[in-house]
Amino acid sequence: MYLHELLSGVAHDIIKTGDDTKITKVVIDSRQVVPGALFVCLKGLATDGHDYLPQAIVAGAAAVVVQQDVQGVPKNVVVIKVSDTRKAMAYIAANFYGNPSEKLRLIGVTGTNGKTTTTCFIEEIFRNLGRVTGLIGTIGARIGDLQLDIPFATATTPDPLELNAIFASMVEHGVQDVVMEVSSHALALYKMEGLIFDAGVFTNLTQDHLDFHGTMENYALAKAQLFAKSRFAVVNSDDEYTPIMLKHLDNNPFKTYGINTTANLQATNLDFTSTGSSFELSGEKYHLAVAGKFNVYNMLAAIGVVQELINPPVEVLKKAVGQIHGVPGRIQSVPNELGVQVLVDYAHSPDGLTNIISSVREVTQGRVITLFGCGGDRDKTKRPIMGRIAGELSDYCIITSDNPRTENPMIIISQAEDGVLDTSVKYLICENRKDAIFAGVEMLKPGDALIIAGKGHEDYQEIGTTKYPFSDYGVAQAAIEMRTSK
Repeated sequence: MYLHELLSGVAHDIIKTGDDTKITKVVIDSRQVVPGALFVCLKGLATDGHDYLPQAIVAGAAAVVVQQDVQGVPKNVVVIKVSDTRKAMAYIAANFYGNPSEKLRLIGVTGTNGKTTTTCFIEEIFRNLGRVTGLIGTIGARIGDLQLDIPFATATTPDPLELNAIFASMVEHGVQDVVMEVSSHALALYKMEGLIFDAGVFTNLTQDHLDFHGTMENYALAKAQLFAKSRFAVVNSDDEYTPIMLKHLDNNPFKTYGINTTANLQATNLDFTSTGSSFELSGEKYHLAVAGKFNVYNMLAAIGVVQELINPPVEVLKKAVGQIHGVPGRIQSVPNELGVQVLVDYAHSPDGLTNIISSVREVTQGRVITLFGCGGDRDKTKRPIMGRIAGELSDYCIITSDNPRTENPMIIISQAEDGVLDTSVKYLICENRKDAIFAGVEMLKPGDALIIAGKGHEDYQEIGTTKYPFSDYGVAQAAIEMRTSK
C-alpha cells in the first residue's frame, strides 16, 4: 500500500517528501519494524515512541509519523507530522486493512460493570436469531464459537492495529454484526477514532480507574465519547451519569432501561434463584438462566439493542433470551457435591463487589464467605472501600492477593484490610491466592456460599511484570476435589 493511501482522512504535513512511498507494514513498536514499514510514534503512559526512532530507522522504516519535531532522520526516510499520533493511528490502521468496520454493523458497550456480560448476551441473542456475529472484549475476540488467534495487548479494547486486523478477519468470515466492549481508556486514548456504532450501550458508572482519569467527571466524560459515535443508544435510567451520556448523543434516538425508575424497558416482578432469574417486561415473562439482579439489567440492555436492530416477534425474543448461557468468570458456579455454592466472579470494583455479594445473599441459606483482593498499579482509593463493602455484606472474609503487579501484595492487602476493620466481620489474611481458595472451600458448611472475586475468567496471575498461569475456577475445582476425596 502507498503512503498517500494510508494517510487518507488524516490531517498531516509531509516534512520530508515521499508521498508515493510503498509501505509494507504499519507498527507502533520499533522492535516490529521491517524494511519498508511505517513507524508511528505514540506517546504512552510510560514510554514515548519518539525515543525509539533511531531503532526504527536502523531496522528499515521507510516512513515515520510524529507529533513533534525530530532531528537526525536520514533523507531516504519520509517524515509525516500530525497533531496527535494516536488519533492519526486509528485512521492509518483502518486504511491499512481496507476500512473493514464499514462492512460491519458495530455495537459498543461501555460502563464500569457489566460490559462483558452485556456484550455476550447481545451476541448470543443475535446468533440465536440467525445472525453471523463477532465478539470483542475481555474474554478475547471470536466469531461465533471460533476463538480468533489475534491476541491484543490491553485487557478490554484492542489498539487500532489489532482492532482493524480483527475486523478484517471477521469480514473474511462473513460476520454481519460485531459486539464489542469499549473501555474508558480506549475512548480517552482515541482507539475508537473514526468508528461509527449502530448502537451504543451504557451500563453504569461507579468508582474505578481514577488512577487514570483522576475524577469521576473525567471518567464519565471519557465514557460519554462512545455516544458521540453512536447512531442509537440504550442507556440505564437508574444510573445518575446517564444524562451525561445522552448529552453527547447529538439528538440521535435512544431507549432507556431500568428497574427502579420509569424506563422504556422496565423490569418488574423480579424473582431470583441460585440458578437463574425471571422478570416481566411489557407484560411478558422472561426467564434467564443466570442469577443476579445485575444480570437483569444486563439483559434489559441487550433486549434494547436487539429490538432496535432486529426487532423480532416477542415470542421469538423470549425464546432467544431463554437460551442464553452463563459467561465464563461471571457469577460462574463451580460444580460440587458438598451442598454448597462456589462462585467465581470478575468483580474488582466497589460496585461490582456489592452486586455479586448482594445477589448471592438473596439465594443463600447459610453463610456468605467472600474471598477478594485488589489489583496492583491501579486505583488505590478503592481498596479500603472494597474492604468495607465485603465486611458489611459478608459473614466472613478472606483477603488475598489479586494481580499485585509491581506493588507489594501485603501492602495492598493491608489497605483493603483497613476497610474490613471498619466492620465487625471476622476475616482471614492469606497472601497466596491458591492457599486462600483452598482455605475458603475447606471452611464451607452445607448451605454456605463462597464467592471468589476479582479475577473471573483470567488464566493468569500478574506478579511483578510476569503473568503466571493461574485460574480461580481451576484452583476451586482442585480444592473441591481434595475435600470431596477426604
